[in-house]
Amino acid sequence: MNQPIDIASNYITVANGKTTNAWYKILLLGVLAGAFIALGGAIATVAGTAVGGTSAILVKGAVFPLGLMLVVICGSELFTGNCLLVAPLLNRDIKVRGMLKNWGLAYLGNFIGAVLIALLVVYSNTYSGNIGVAAVSLVAAKSELNFGVALLKGILCNILVCLAVWSAMASKNAAGKILAVYLPVFAFVVCGFEHSVANMFYIMSAVMIDGGAFNFGYALLNGLLAPTIGNIIGGALIAVAFWVLYFKRTKNQ
Repeated sequence: MNQPIDIASNYITVANGKTTNAWYKILLLGVLAGAFIALGGAIATVAGTAVGGTSAILVKGAVFPLGLMLVVICGSELFTGNCLLVAPLLNRDIKVRGMLKNWGLAYLGNFIGAVLIALLVVYSNTYSGNIGVAAVSLVAAKSELNFGVALLKGILCNILVCLAVWSAMASKNAAGKILAVYLPVFAFVVCGFEHSVANMFYIMSAVMIDGGAFNFGYALLNGLLAPTIGNIIGGALIAVAFWVLYFKRTKNQ
């Protein structure tokens, strides 16, 4: 496996590519990432509803990691994982403008991809019956979250997501990358932490099913804005720690 210092060195090259890539490529890769995460969310909703009861959350956690697995293996631009760009930024390997360009285009692309999958899932009747009810109930619960609580859940979520992305870079083979991603994502789903890109899919699919069943404004505030801010903070915390431990050492070599 790659050691942490090697991952830091490799990520500098990755970060330069992410921040200098053509805007339309970042956007399209963002669409793919949003679609991948949405597929994980769709499968988790269907599987969780089929099981029901207290076991549902474990089943959701077991299948949701598909999304980040596809992001890592197939290659795409996921906003939450790209919060690690703070580390090479602090190391002066990339510029603020480049990082913000990546974040903005990736976030927009993630939203487009999530909406596309929501359209396909809802209008293919995949979310029929109890599954649709469960999907709407999930978003209704998110809309009623306290903003601060949702923000803290977003921080915790992206600590785990960024650790998953970092751990995947340690492996030199696909199987190792999949295993590295699996448990951190399983953990954040089981604990009920908030992932902004997954919530894009959840909110938009619920709107398509029954938008009158919950407050859309609060869903965006507590289900999207708060987790987005929290995801940035959580990713930045990990990025700062790795910068101090590994990136500064790389810079001095």
